[in-house]
Amino acid sequence: MSSNSFPDPSSVRYDGPWTHRDVHANGIRFHVVEADGTDRADAPLVLLLHGFADFWWSWRHQLTGLTEHGYRPVAVDLRGYGDTDKPPRGYDGWTLAGDIAGLIRALGHTEATLVGHAEGGLVCWATAVLHPRLVRSIALVSSPHPAALKSAVLRDPAQRRTWLPDFLRYQLPRYPEHLLTRRDGAEVERLLRERVGESWSRTAEFAETAARMRTAIRIPGAAHSALEYQRWAFRSQWRPDGKRFMATMRTPIDIPVLGLRGEHDPYLLPTTFHRGARLSPDRTLVSIPRAGHYAHQENPGKVNEVLTTRWREQNGVNGSPKDGLVSP
Repeated sequence: MSSNSFPDPSSVRYDGPWTHRDVHANGIRFHVVEADGTDRADAPLVLLLHGFADFWWSWRHQLTGLTEHGYRPVAVDLRGYGDTDKPPRGYDGWTLAGDIAGLIRALGHTEATLVGHAEGGLVCWATAVLHPRLVRSIALVSSPHPAALKSAVLRDPAQRRTWLPDFLRYQLPRYPEHLLTRRDGAEVERLLRERVGESWSRTAEFAETAARMRTAIRIPGAAHSALEYQRWAFRSQWRPDGKRFMATMRTPIDIPVLGLRGEHDPYLLPTTFHRGARLSPDRTLVSIPRAGHYAHQENPGKVNEVLTTRWREQNGVNGSPKDGLVSP
């Protein structure tokens, strides 16, 4: 593909053992991907939310793996990403949580478990706080509570060095969009390579993943939308809506929380990972071996095992799906 051409949004609709759908929620159209074989009407819904500069493809292993355990996993292109609509606004925490609440209802469910990576995890946290009746539990890959992350960046020099430079650079106008899309999206591959474990970075799957991420970020409007998430997070700190949002987010949640971190993650440090216990008393933390920042892709078998085992423990192997996430 020429560097002078731009991918069509539909280019992210990769074939596989899944079905692509358009779902309208919270005033926009979402592209979602659902694994084939979810034929149980009572299969518990699991929404999979990707992170920065990514798209639904990040969850390919969970789409197939969780279906085999009787769940209904649905991977989402978040607002502004992939083949989902890219409106000029709505990248604040309130609206993003409303997106997920709307999707749960639009998919025909009254509740769901949310699984998120990085920024997608922050959307999980926000939805759990703002729409508690719709969220049974949340699982986060490399995504501490937003208040815990803010505290770590302010007080821990090591975490500040890994996290703050890119975050501040993305606040500039126009330049970050150019940075993410120039040279066919090479910057996205650089970010991916720096944050994954060394062994996975040498695999053919890494090369394929990087190529697909580079294509997805160059879809018109995707880079700008991705950056708007981080711009709102920064600029809102000095505005009433942002202060109110962070104050609301400090409300402890009483649902089960599962935190996962790749043992070789250079971006989210262990001390940050362990912060915030007061904000989620029913929290379990698990280190994923042979993985960096993208543990759900680098060691998907272990991540799927931890997810399904934890969900069984929460509800009992012989529990009913209506009581939460259980194995059939």
